[in-house]
This record gives sequence, C-alpha cells and structure tokens, in this order.
Amino acid sequence: MNYIDLIKNFKPSNEQEEADQRIMLNYVEAYQDNVLLRDNEIAHITSSGFIMNPALDKVLLIHHNIRNAWAWTGGHADGDDDLLGVAIKEAREETGVQHIIPLTDRIASLDILPVFSHTRRGKYVNAHLHLSVAYILICEESESLSICPGENSGVEWLAIDKFTSEYFDAHDVYLYNKLIHFAKGLNNNQ
Repeated sequence: MNYIDLIKNFKPSNEQEEADQRIMLNYVEAYQDNVLLRDNEIAHITSSGFIMNPALDKVLLIHHNIRNAWAWTGGHADGDDDLLGVAIKEAREETGVQHIIPLTDRIASLDILPVFSHTRRGKYVNAHLHLSVAYILICEESESLSICPGENSGVEWLAIDKFTSEYFDAHDVYLYNKLIHFAKGLNNNQ
C-alpha cells in the first residue's frame, strides 16, 4: 500500500488527528511532486519511531541537538515513500540499535509539527512544518546504544511514568502519552 493510502486508512483517535489527517491529505494532493522532499520549504513528510521495550514500560530517547531536548527518533522521507522503513532507518542511525522491529505496521500517530528556523551544518533552515507519520518500534533494552553526533548528544531509556510536564513541554507530554496509549491499547487487543 502506498503512503497516501496508509494516511487515508489511518483511524484518528481524536479531533487533533482528524484535523491533521485531513490537512495532510489535502497538502499531499496539492504537492505530490515534492511533499516527500525537503525541497518543499513549507511542509514535508517525516517519519518518526517511538522506540519502546517489549514490556512497553520504557522508551528509548535521544537528546536532540537542534531542539536541545529529549525526543523520539525520526527524520525526513527524502523521497522514500516507505515511511515505516524510514522510521526504522532513522531509529538505527540515531540510537545505534540494530535489532528493531515495528510493534505493528499500522501508523500510530499523525501530527503536524512546527519546526522553528535554525542553522544546520552551517546553513540556515527556514521555519516549516513536519507532516509526521509515526510508528511504534520495539527493541530490547540490552541492545548496544551509541550517539549519532550530527543528530544527538545522548541516548537513554526512560520509564513511561516520566512523560510528564516535570520533564517535557506540554506538547511533548501530549504526543508521547498518545503514543504510549496507542501501543498499550494495541498490545491489549492482540
């Protein structure tokens, strides 16, 4: 199934996801020629991996260089329409983990995420939107971890009870808890 059909077939869990799905599909239709590329300077597709342990009680995060915060893994599609493959590739690159599998091949979350202007590798990057397609990925805590210096300055497991406003901003608390809820709900229905 192509990425547009995957987004169309996604079952939103709330009003935010309904709105973001509708907007993403409209945008993809209008910009099919470059929505998978960073060349689209307004908005482009990204794919993220929310990495959990098999017990679903810990999440593997990176300390993101640009955001200067603990975050999930992910990156630009860069023309690749296999968004689950992009999420897995980015997760491996950013954490050093080699053995990682999807909890499901279903999209876990659709989100339109703002990116503020910044400098990357000496080049100015304008403010834009990431049309984020997210997946739940699973790996063992015993996996060897390594930092990806161009992307992050740390890789650590965090217990799910830490996803509160004490540790994260309000948007990340909402997003990460939504993903935890999806994973646990899916796991309970299997």
